[in-house]
Amino acid sequence: MSNGNVENGTRAEDTTHWERQTLEKLLLAQLTEQRRARRWGLFLKLLVLVYLFTLLFVIWDPPGLGEWLDREPAEHVAVIDIDGLIASATAMNAHELNRTLRQAFEDDDTSAVMLRINSGGGSPVQAGIIHDEILRLRSEHEEIPVYAVIADVGASGAYYIAVAADEIYANENSIVGSIGVRMDSFGLVELIDRWGIERRLFTAGESKDLLDPFLPLREQEVDHVMGLLDQIHQQFIDVVRTGRGERLVNDRDLFTGLIWTGRESVELGLIDGLGDDRSVARDVIGIEKMVEFKPRRTFMQLLLADISTSIGDRILNWAHTPQLR
Repeated sequence: MSNGNVENGTRAEDTTHWERQTLEKLLLAQLTEQRRARRWGLFLKLLVLVYLFTLLFVIWDPPGLGEWLDREPAEHVAVIDIDGLIASATAMNAHELNRTLRQAFEDDDTSAVMLRINSGGGSPVQAGIIHDEILRLRSEHEEIPVYAVIADVGASGAYYIAVAADEIYANENSIVGSIGVRMDSFGLVELIDRWGIERRLFTAGESKDLLDPFLPLREQEVDHVMGLLDQIHQQFIDVVRTGRGERLVNDRDLFTGLIWTGRESVELGLIDGLGDDRSVARDVIGIEKMVEFKPRRTFMQLLLADISTSIGDRILNWAHTPQLR
């Protein structure tokens, strides 16, 4: 009887021991699988992060990236694009462009700076700030000459910036000039009368309704606005005369807002010669290596750049602000 009990007890203990070992093995296998899954999860996350950083790095294209990659110090022409509407609401704003200009001038391998222009103008304030910063940087870095190269268009506010350069070049068919100021508006007085619309406007200040499109123009308003435009225009003329000096011919049409081809602009002294960015770098500057310097922008700014520029352009076209265009 007692032998049977011993055998039964031993058999029960063996069964319990086997179950415990089996459970331990299962738990150990599950723990090992969890660790392996965590390692794979961490690896995949790191892989995604590396991919995203690489993608952002390529899209961002920081200034001097090409130089850093081949890292063989060599003199180069620092190229800054001025492309599209010049305004605070667009990528071509004074804050970003001036920061890029400073980076270009301060680069140890920069031997010359090229402004690659393709713009019909924009805000006189933004153009003026950029123009003044170029002159300041030129005075600080007298050993670095500045060249402006016009592609399709270099007119109005864009030409305002170009005259800050030592020399200006363009294609023979480029559009150059438009040295004038404009302010866009419209009038809907007859339209609202025709439709029987009553205009209700409350102001504090007798001129607060200046240029209201639903009210008839008043002579004193026109005189005041024309005085403002004349002042800005004269400032533009002074800047061009200072920048171009004796190279300008004595032609009364120069400052009327007319535009000319690149070939005509050479004869008028508005530019110094014909060429594109590559030919100017090779034949005029004597350095073929060109490095682009670009404004720093976030990924979302890069993604929405075209949309924001288009919207900004449309808004500014309707705004009651003077435009060098």
